[in-house]
Amino acid sequence: MVNITHKTYSLRQAIASAILQVSDPSTIQAIRDRTVPKGDVFEFSRAAGLLAIKKTSDVIPDCHPLPVEFAGITYEINELQVIIRVEVHTIYKTGVEVEAMHGAAITALTMYDMLKPIDKHVSIGQIKLDSKKGGKSDREKSAPSELRAAVVVCSDSVASRKSEDVSGKLILDRLQQLGMENVEYRVIADEVAAVQDTARMLAAAGIELVVFTGGTGLSKRDITPDALEPLITRHIPGVMEIARQYGQQRMPFAMLSRGICGFMKETLLLTLPGAPAAVKETMDAIFPQLLHVFDVQNGSRHQG
Repeated sequence: MVNITHKTYSLRQAIASAILQVSDPSTIQAIRDRTVPKGDVFEFSRAAGLLAIKKTSDVIPDCHPLPVEFAGITYEINELQVIIRVEVHTIYKTGVEVEAMHGAAITALTMYDMLKPIDKHVSIGQIKLDSKKGGKSDREKSAPSELRAAVVVCSDSVASRKSEDVSGKLILDRLQQLGMENVEYRVIADEVAAVQDTARMLAAAGIELVVFTGGTGLSKRDITPDALEPLITRHIPGVMEIARQYGQQRMPFAMLSRGICGFMKETLLLTLPGAPAAVKETMDAIFPQLLHVFDVQNGSRHQG
């Protein structure tokens, strides 16, 4: 099975369809009149389809078990065809496309089984995914082309060249993947004055996003949030709440991170942990959706 532990929960929806073809109008009439000897075709096949949706992971090995929050099966008769549509919703880390298609397939197969005694030429046509929503593909977006960003590594050991930076370069790579072509990169010591002066200097230069890494823990030298707190004019607490929640689901000490996020006038300041694994998790948790703040800030979209 594919590893989905790095993914986040979101509302995911899928609609699939299948076509059942009969050979005689009398078959359609029997379905409408509920006179098929094996029973009510619509109700029996709907029950089978609902069970199939919930049991998808039991019969398709690479599918993850997931909570089905909603499942609906509808029918449309078009001359000698019955068009089956299956809609499935979940709030989970992976989508429900296969669940919807499996439900459509089993619904159609159940109808076939019930109709074959009265129509020897019943067939199942195209089974396909009609639409899906939610997940990374819906949220993924490139950074605004004009967005200017900087990565600042807060580390005594890296600043003194006693160790190599990994976390800052991870952030740099991810921002570039999101479409930020010119990202400044700096290394400073864990000093309040250095952190504050760097933030002010970058803001004065027109940098709109500054990502600090390191200094968010509880040691005496972890001063990044304390240094930036007085500079922030508008806090966005939900960003780091989500980051800590995401991290806590993966290791028990994420709750100890003191990272903060907010605007210093027009510049967004973001503080990430120093450990590479924690940096990767935080970036996974809040990007690219964090970029929406610049849409709102620039007035191109409004959301309460």
